[in-house]
Amino acid sequence: MSDTTLDKLHARFDPQAARGMDEVFQFHFSDAGDYHLVVRDGELEIHEGAHEEPSVSLSLSTDTLKGVMRGEISGMSAFMSGRLKATGNVMLATRLGSLFPGA
Repeated sequence: MSDTTLDKLHARFDPQAARGMDEVFQFHFSDAGDYHLVVRDGELEIHEGAHEEPSVSLSLSTDTLKGVMRGEISGMSAFMSGRLKATGNVMLATRLGSLFPGA
């Protein structure tokens, strides 16, 4: 994943939407390796690599993530079409749009 994509996530992060959260979003990108986002009470940390106990794990391409976050693809249709695989607390994935509005 490019640094500009990570910078965009930081820039678009909505701390209000993350109030009271303590979750780890693990991303396994088919085209960019593994990254995880730690969202803890309005704060965001982005780390390269895998987390030992993520709240939810998502396997997808960076293009699919961009489409979901832009609202061009619904997470559910990406999941149903096989472009997104999720394990763990799958409902957390539905919060990505509110955590990163306009991404």
